Parts: sequence; C-alpha cells; structure tokens
Amino acid sequence: MIFLKDLLLRLHALLQRFPWVMPLYGFVSGLASFFLVKRQAEFAKVIAILMLVTWLWLALENLLSQQLARRFGLQIPPWLLRFATQMVHQQSLFFVLPFFALTTAWDSGQLVFTGLLGLCALIAIIDPLYFNWLAPRRWLYLAFHSLTLFAVLLTALPIILHQTTAQSYLWALLASVLLSFPSLLGTLKINRWWRWLALPGLSLALLGVGWLARPWVPPATLWLSEVVVSAQMNAGQRAPGQAREQLSSAQLKQQGLYAYTAINAPRGLTERIYHVWRHNGKEVDRIALDIQGGTKAGYRAWSHKQNFPAEPGGKWRVDVITDGGQTLGVLRFRVDP
Repeated sequence: MIFLKDLLLRLHALLQRFPWVMPLYGFVSGLASFFLVKRQAEFAKVIAILMLVTWLWLALENLLSQQLARRFGLQIPPWLLRFATQMVHQQSLFFVLPFFALTTAWDSGQLVFTGLLGLCALIAIIDPLYFNWLAPRRWLYLAFHSLTLFAVLLTALPIILHQTTAQSYLWALLASVLLSFPSLLGTLKINRWWRWLALPGLSLALLGVGWLARPWVPPATLWLSEVVVSAQMNAGQRAPGQAREQLSSAQLKQQGLYAYTAINAPRGLTERIYHVWRHNGKEVDRIALDIQGGTKAGYRAWSHKQNFPAEPGGKWRVDVITDGGQTLGVLRFRVDP
C-alpha cells in the first residue's frame, strides 16, 4: 500500500509538471478509438464496453472509495478522483465527437447539440475552466457529466447491442437520468419534505425535454456516405444516374425522380429510415426503407417518386430521417415551372 501511495504521489507531481500530457492523451486516445471502431467491428464492442465500465466507476466512485478504505485501508486522494473523472470526460468526448461530426446535418438544429459537445470537449482539456469554473458549480457539472454520458451511450448501445437509433436514444436517455440521480440527490441537499417530491418531478422533466429534443440530436452511428437525386437508376448495380439539382416540370412528370442514399451503419444493425419528400416546405410523401449495417460502401437504398402535384415548380427537398425522428441528411433540388 505504501508503494502504491508513493506511486500515486509521483504521478501527481509528474502531471503538475507536465499538465499538457493528460489533454493530449485524451485527444489521441479518443480519436484512435474512433478509427478502431470505424475499421474493426470487434474492437468497436471492446472500446464501447470499456467506456461504459469507466462511467460505471464514476457513478459509483463514492461507494467504491468507502469500500476500499474500509477493507484495505486505502484512502484514494481527492486529486486522483478529480484526475480520473477529467480523463474519462476527455477520452469520452474525443471518442464520440468524430461520430457526431460525421452524422450531423449542419443546416439543421443538430449543429447546436454537436457544437455543445465540442464546447464540452474544449472545457475538459482546459484545467482552469474545468476545475475553477465548472467543478464548483454542481448543477452545471452535473449537466456536463450527464450530457457526456448521454453521448457515449448513444454511440455505444447500437455497437454493443445492435439497437436501432430509436431504441438506443430511449435507453441512453433513461440511463443518463438514472445515473445522474445520486448526484442530483446530493446537489439538492434534501432536508425538507417537499424536495422529495421535487426530485422525481425534475427527473421526469429531464426525460420529457430529452425526448422532445430528438430531432436536434444526430444519430451517432448512422451517416450518409453518398446522396444523389437522379432521373435514372441502375437497379442491378444499385447505382444512380447523373445527379440533378435542377430540372423542368415536363422532365419530372415524364421520368419521375429517384432519391438515392448510401448509409453507413454498424454491423448487425437493422434500421428503418424514411425518405420524406417536401415541396416548398410541405410534406407530400413519406417512403419507408429498411437498411442493414455492415456494408463497407454503406447500405444503398432509394425511393422512386412518380406522382407529383399538378404544379410541381419550386423548391423540393428529401429529408432522410430515422424511425425515431432523427435527421440523417437532406437532398435538395429545384423544379422550373
């Protein structure tokens, strides 16, 4: 035990001397994890499980610290717990950020969520912001902690359990609120009876807000590798014809139009998506497509629309959305009268 304590003190002194080492480690290890996940499905499960184990440690750190002190007489220094928490935050955020950067529809409200994750990653690597500004504000630290856990679960659950984005969103939301409950309990300092009623009410409110925010949250493990609007489609080769951004009403009525999407998804995942056709902002058709994960070039799927309004001129768009209402991307084209 004396040896372990001495080792921890040496580590602390080393980190104080070279404070840039830990942020660099979080950044490099997070990006390395992302590339391993992207290339090897088996590594994906291992890395995702390790992420969840570290988060379980953070959720139970007080209980585990008490047990270590009681059974082995090992007192974990507070600075070590702060160091471990910061390191997990850094590695988790830099692990999930590339996924969300790929899947975000940047011309939608999803940029707010991904931008917030980027801001959290920046705070996690700047010690004065993390320790002097964030950590003392318990409610803000709790929100930071829960948001990071939510992003990790959104990424990990489809990889580990092959859940759809709708299922993983629901379970990630439930787990984030449930695991933040002990911290919430400590933050509110419940010493009056009415605060016991406020606590479940606040938890339910967080669940409701999180569920309504689905369209603003990118589907972390699904992204579009290719999108094309075309008048032709080679079904045998599963390849679209020439991309079109503008065409006439006559061409549209004669040939119809294909919306082609190639979607990357984790191996083993089966997901239902929709091509939602909109004319001047109004939905005119919704076509369901079932995709399967694991294809290198992405699962290639398309919808073919032949029935158009009598006056089809104007702005058209095809929203690619998941069964849970999260946007994957948008295809746009214009029809001349």
